Amino acid sequence: MADETVLLHKRRKRQLSPKAVIPLSTPLKQVHITALSYTGEQFEEREISKVEECFALRNEGTVTWITVKGVHDVEIIEQIGKCFEMHPLLIEDIIHAEQRPKVDYFEKSIFLVVKMLSLGKNEVVNSEQISLVVGPNFVVSFEEHEDDTFKYVRERIKKGRFAKRGADYVMYAIIDAIVDNYFVILEKLGERIEQLEEEVVQNPSLKIIQSIYNFKTQMIFLRRCVWPLREVINSLSRTESRLIKKTTHFYLRDVYDHTVQVIETVETYRDMIAGMLEIYLSSMSNRMNEIMKVLTIMGTIFIPLTFITGLYGMNFKYMPELSSPYGYFAVLGVMAAVAVFMLFYFRRKKWI
Repeated sequence: MADETVLLHKRRKRQLSPKAVIPLSTPLKQVHITALSYTGEQFEEREISKVEECFALRNEGTVTWITVKGVHDVEIIEQIGKCFEMHPLLIEDIIHAEQRPKVDYFEKSIFLVVKMLSLGKNEVVNSEQISLVVGPNFVVSFEEHEDDTFKYVRERIKKGRFAKRGADYVMYAIIDAIVDNYFVILEKLGERIEQLEEEVVQNPSLKIIQSIYNFKTQMIFLRRCVWPLREVINSLSRTESRLIKKTTHFYLRDVYDHTVQVIETVETYRDMIAGMLEIYLSSMSNRMNEIMKVLTIMGTIFIPLTFITGLYGMNFKYMPELSSPYGYFAVLGVMAAVAVFMLFYFRRKKWI
């Protein structure tokens, strides 16, 4: 069963678009498990060396948050799943880290998939799947990489802020940290978009159009991550599951409002990028029109001059001006007068 799951995972990987998901870092070589338990104002944090130790962490008197970093080892993930009575399809979704944000309700647990985002080089948005399994007195979070994503939440637990809170509140705190991080990313992207907008107006170029398309791709990716999350949080805030207390519903509604703000910001940035693309195309069109205008004026001026030179370039013997010592200068003067008159006429018509 484990070998078949790995083969399916590899097959799905090959079908991914190159720009679908960019991992935060290289996958972990081994699974790293930690457990943070608290009751009242007391807490205990320890490393888990063997999966069997997780069975002793389901005491009803404590709330336990187990963090699993690295989801590539199918056997370990399945063992953890057995410990916390996870559905086989749930385990499959944890291992295949390409799921869209969603929530599934089971009899003894709630399963969530959310996307943790970060900003890499060249304004590239990186994505990591965070899978959460929430039970009556435990939360198991599965992360793809070693980064301490929820350091702030851990510090709050250690300071006793969660003393009277259950596992559902830990779930809320994790989701809230993820959504707050969206604002940080959007703020940085917004600053770069404003700079790009100024560059488009002042000096449109092929390099700028490439940046515009890159930002457009990033906004589409952000939208795919955030839109489903809104439905997930809305479902959590309205569910009648006994695993989520009514007091936690108020906090989840607050996160829902923040998610809506993130979506509105993403949509605003998408409109700005679409506007920048129109500005770029208009600027290039105006520049081309200016060039064509200059060439047309120059061609229009030289048409009568070409006619005069062509007329006096005919090799007839009896042309009256050919024998005049001042004929050459007279023709040049006429040509200059014609050019000046046409420039004056174009200026009066406000064509130049």
